Amino acid sequence: MPVTVYIPTPLRRYTENQARVSTEANDVASLLDDLVSRYPELKTHILDDNYEIPRYVNVYVNEEEIHSLQGKGTRLKDGDQVAVIPAMAGGAQPFSEDQIKRYSRHIILPEVGGKGQRKLLEAKVLLIGTGGLGSPAALYLAAAGVGTLGVVDFDVVDMSNLQRQVIHHVHDLGRPKVQSAAETINDINPDVKVIQHNTRVASDNILDIIADYDVILDGCDNFPTRYLVNDACVLAGKPNVYGSIFRFDGQATVFAPGKGCYRCLFPTPPPPGMVPSCQEAGVLGVLPGIIGVIQATEAVKLILNAGEPLINRLLLYDALSMEFREVKIRRDANCPICGDNPTIKELIDYEQFCGIGPATH
Repeated sequence: MPVTVYIPTPLRRYTENQARVSTEANDVASLLDDLVSRYPELKTHILDDNYEIPRYVNVYVNEEEIHSLQGKGTRLKDGDQVAVIPAMAGGAQPFSEDQIKRYSRHIILPEVGGKGQRKLLEAKVLLIGTGGLGSPAALYLAAAGVGTLGVVDFDVVDMSNLQRQVIHHVHDLGRPKVQSAAETINDINPDVKVIQHNTRVASDNILDIIADYDVILDGCDNFPTRYLVNDACVLAGKPNVYGSIFRFDGQATVFAPGKGCYRCLFPTPPPPGMVPSCQEAGVLGVLPGIIGVIQATEAVKLILNAGEPLINRLLLYDALSMEFREVKIRRDANCPICGDNPTIKELIDYEQFCGIGPATH
């Protein structure tokens, strides 16, 4: 008969992150048998070597602990609610042996440690674009152990991408970029949950897409999408880790809620055709690797609340002279979306705003 089992947070990693599991069982013993057969890793956490419930685990049926009923023989009926509750010391879920080995170089850093690594594993970062900037950023965020990575792209892998988009490979040609990126990320780190958004971000979907993420990483390649991402992040109160590249030059900064935005830096887009695309003007293949990794670094710092993020600071990189410069960015009190009296209170038509045709990313 159908019974609902509540799984508390410490055990959800063993039940595919499900908070509630439906099962059919006549009593608690058969319910536990079904649970551990479906989720073998759960067994050592709710049953001892004798297949008994250890005393540091309590099982409740409709809010009554089973030892006050008939123990494992407690009968169940249709619609019963069962909860499996382990003892907790107030700390986080312990790292597995593999995780300790994988993240050891983080854990020994006083600025990160076990607590910081846990923050990374629980964090959710969304990458807008899996191209030149999104590729290196995704690789390093995955390796660092950021637990959930969302990847947004509607394009497929093309031969011309392989000069710089290092997350994709020859065997991925013609495949959706989000699919290629997800497979590479999972090859690097199976701890990471990858959410694929095989779509073009637009005014009617971006707020829903970014809603569940902690940090947004902007790796787009056109002005309509850049203003769209900016405005959506401002309206949603999300930090926006910005990066851009052109030929031999790169830029990076962090737009934090209440600290200014892309419109404060560039209130209006350039006239159509004034700034050629990378397809038209070219880009040094290694350049997006540098800027993308800087973006990944800033995302990690935001998650850890460590160091000094590039908030109100625009980092400029010239690959030809191997020179970094930094300029200040000030929040514009008259900014139409993040200023004191904003006039933009919902997303607009960004292609019309930029005076160009449909976006390419």
